[in-house]
Amino acid sequence: MNKILTLSCVAAIALTACDMKSKNESSESNKNEEMKANSGFSLANLDTTVAPCDNFYQYAIGGWLKDNPVPSTESRWSSFNVVNDSNNIKLKKILEDFSSSENAKGSMEQRIGDFYKSIMDSTLADQLGYEPIKADLDKIDALSSSDDLVKYLAYHKSIGVNSLFSIYVGQDDKNSEQYITHIYQSGLGLPDRDYYTKTDQKSKEIQQAYQKHIEAMFTLINAEKAAQLSEEVYAMEKTLAEASMTRVDRRDPNKTYNKMTVAELKKDYSNIAWDKYFDLVGIKNIQDVIVSQPGFLKVASEQINNWSIESWKNYLKWRLIDTYASELSSDFVNQNFDFYGKTLSGTKEMKPRWKRALSKINGNIGQLLGKAFVDRHFSKEAKEEVGRMVENLRAVFKERIQNLAWMSEETKVKAIEKLESFNKKIGYPDKWRDFSDLEIVADNQVQNIMNSRKFNFAYMINKLGKPIDKDEWFMSPQTVNAYYSSSKNEIVFPAGILQPPFYSETADAALNYGGIGAVIGHEFTHGFDDQGSKYDAKGNLQNWWTDEDRERFDARAQKVVDQFDSFEVLDSLFVNGKLTLGENIADLGGATLAFHALEKELEERGKPEKIDGFTYQQRFFLGWAQVWHMNMTEEELRKRIATDPHSPGEYRVVGPLANMPEFAEAFGCKEGDLMVNNDSLKAIIW
Repeated sequence: MNKILTLSCVAAIALTACDMKSKNESSESNKNEEMKANSGFSLANLDTTVAPCDNFYQYAIGGWLKDNPVPSTESRWSSFNVVNDSNNIKLKKILEDFSSSENAKGSMEQRIGDFYKSIMDSTLADQLGYEPIKADLDKIDALSSSDDLVKYLAYHKSIGVNSLFSIYVGQDDKNSEQYITHIYQSGLGLPDRDYYTKTDQKSKEIQQAYQKHIEAMFTLINAEKAAQLSEEVYAMEKTLAEASMTRVDRRDPNKTYNKMTVAELKKDYSNIAWDKYFDLVGIKNIQDVIVSQPGFLKVASEQINNWSIESWKNYLKWRLIDTYASELSSDFVNQNFDFYGKTLSGTKEMKPRWKRALSKINGNIGQLLGKAFVDRHFSKEAKEEVGRMVENLRAVFKERIQNLAWMSEETKVKAIEKLESFNKKIGYPDKWRDFSDLEIVADNQVQNIMNSRKFNFAYMINKLGKPIDKDEWFMSPQTVNAYYSSSKNEIVFPAGILQPPFYSETADAALNYGGIGAVIGHEFTHGFDDQGSKYDAKGNLQNWWTDEDRERFDARAQKVVDQFDSFEVLDSLFVNGKLTLGENIADLGGATLAFHALEKELEERGKPEKIDGFTYQQRFFLGWAQVWHMNMTEEELRKRIATDPHSPGEYRVVGPLANMPEFAEAFGCKEGDLMVNNDSLKAIIW
């Protein structure tokens, strides 16, 4: 998220961007055609051989699933990918325009255009081989002491290489009005600790493939005894993995909030020269830090002396190569893709170079590109309409809290106080970041990326001692996603998600509420999920519940855990109900709030006639289902079950809806149908 701890997103991926279309002012027939094209709903997506009360996901989008296999350059294909793919063309046009023009040095156009040119020059990249990181490899070879090691760890962090541990500056969870330094577990090449610790056959195959990958990369830099180096580096990473906190535990802010003085940090983790490290990364005069995973940092600190300096050199070389492989010559790029793309994700072919270039630009100077994008393509009407929908859902949520039978009046007052304090951000920032100190050239891709990472790291570090920037965004405006920040108590909807199938100016209200309305409700509910509910109206980690109300909430949440634990996605592979709990609660709350907001709006506007044979209630649920249509490779599915706090698309649809009497009534489902949970199992929270 790094804001991993405080941001909850509607999707696991951050995709780019959109082109908002204004309302068609031409003939009625043209308007109808535009509605069909832009509403995000197509009858061809249905599979009417399946009853909606048996498997609504298959019924609503079975046709789409059949007609949209995963492309060879992807590991999954979903509504997010479709939006992203069509709009990448618009971003590509911006990149090509800026890279082919004579632009004033230091201008937005020059930085974006030259960055793109530097990445697209594959000929130069192949000529250089690994020369762009050779100086850094030489620096590693020159290390001779633990002091040298700490210096280099600080440098690694500044250029985006996470070795041993990571640091970031973010809000203090228990004092949201100030920034504080967080120290976080890091230093692994595989996606999660469990990849190192599991002993099943599939995990062993991945572990072996990873070691072969490390060996191949060492061979590419002409290292001697590459196989031996790979074995050593893997063993070092495994030591760190075994000490790492699980993803389920990392979701709990009470487990990751371990505040201590710098004096205590230096005493408890004395092998790390903290004064020197902080000075080198630019952190000055701090009194306190938050150690998110003390057990991990204890082991990491011990390894400073336990591992030989030669072992450390090999580990640091690997972390550097692993981080920058995709910026080097084609032999590095291809080897990197063979493991991370093919083996881990099941992707058959690499994306074209321009898409990879766009991804790098989004990842490093995304807001700068986002400003150019918004200038060309964003609709102010969409921003206003979505803002109105946000307030409609807020009003419905307030009413539902007031009517909760399981919550006391004392807790309701606090819940409503928090709800009314939510800040909303839509479209793009009111204040854009200043990139004037960032140097970008046309002929050095690696240096541009290093410069960008140093620039972004310094920007983050410089927050210390300053007031909280309440205008800051943690996503670029072209991102197809949304998020809730617990520390800021805000919900954010970038321009990228304000388009079909999430939102269309030409769609009926039912589809828009089933799409962006449910996304809005999802983000609202994150403030009241199993972890977001631990933060108060000011964004502080502080209990505002009575003990009895918290027990009742936890009992309802446990029903959600049990439901999702029972979903078998592959043979003997199940959804992790604890890992996905926050997102599952948000999906259930989002769909529920959006449905009742739609009902409230139509009470005022009048109930519409059926469209394509469906009532507005049915179209709402069809709109919800089609937001989550998704095909995925088996490899990607296995990876996401292990690492992703979001459930696979199918279960984001059937899981919440089986709890909703509103869905059962809309489609005439009855007790005993697969899409209707028994009352004893039904989870109704918000």
